[in-house]
Amino acid sequence: MADLFNDIPSLDLHQFTQGTSHERQQFVSALGAAFNQIGFVAIKNHGLTDDLTEKLYTVVKEFFALPEEVKRQYDRPELHGQRGYTSKGKEHAKGRTTADLKEFYQIGQFVDDDDPIKENYPDNIWPEDKLPQMHPVAKEAYQTLESAGQQLLRAIALYLGLEENYFGRHLHNGNSILRAIHYYPIKNPDEVPDDAVRAAEHGDINLITLLMGASAEGLQVLRRDGAWIPITALPDQIIVNVGDMLARLTNDTLKSTVHRVVNPPRELLGTPRYSIPFFMHPRADMDLTCLDSCISEDQPKQYEDMTAGEFLEERLREIGLKQ
Repeated sequence: MADLFNDIPSLDLHQFTQGTSHERQQFVSALGAAFNQIGFVAIKNHGLTDDLTEKLYTVVKEFFALPEEVKRQYDRPELHGQRGYTSKGKEHAKGRTTADLKEFYQIGQFVDDDDPIKENYPDNIWPEDKLPQMHPVAKEAYQTLESAGQQLLRAIALYLGLEENYFGRHLHNGNSILRAIHYYPIKNPDEVPDDAVRAAEHGDINLITLLMGASAEGLQVLRRDGAWIPITALPDQIIVNVGDMLARLTNDTLKSTVHRVVNPPRELLGTPRYSIPFFMHPRADMDLTCLDSCISEDQPKQYEDMTAGEFLEERLREIGLKQ
């Protein structure tokens, strides 16, 4: 059996982006091993500054503090939670019907060139009249995390024996999402369903997720032996995990590990929690057919052939954002 981790491995992205050929290979091996065994890693030197992180969390908290009727002005149900505000009680984990105890705000791709894919993406929704600073701060954070994710997927490509820029054309103006989440305070715990949690156990949809430090503990990962282990990052780290799209592509060579956000003790349920993950998606036409190199007699093909766009559509229905 593979090693069981009590903590997720920590890696320095500079080792890959600025290191010697030997250091780069060490990074590739360590990242691949972590993603093969537990599916999570902590990364430093990712490009986000403390100042940018603080500015984004500040504006996010200001948005969620707005009155409900004001926030709903930025809700577009026809976009299925892919842009703007999504209110409480809308999203649940795959296989569940009880909604997670959260609300969120989603920001999508900024197509700054003449790529015709722009026609396929809805415009971002900004509370310009209330919080004009959200747009520039969120765009900088989005593009910083996107750049870090591109470097990590270059390393993953090398680990898989692929050409280093295998993911490159699929990631250019990809369908990635920056999601600001508010796990809102519960003033009266008796008013919520007994099985309601901040985020029920789930795997992410995308290729990889890059998580800016959350404001409170609660994130847990399901280890191979069935134990839940807490995930925390140092202040200068982001958490990165494998999503279901990358697991499909690699026929589970890289693990999309189930994770959850548990409720705090009952006496702390009145305390909010904020989290900002960056869900790195490719362009919708990326083929997620299992790589031949990841299929063997010992590891037969697990998944039917599907594009990234088809998989996203399927999952949005499964989690209640699309009917």
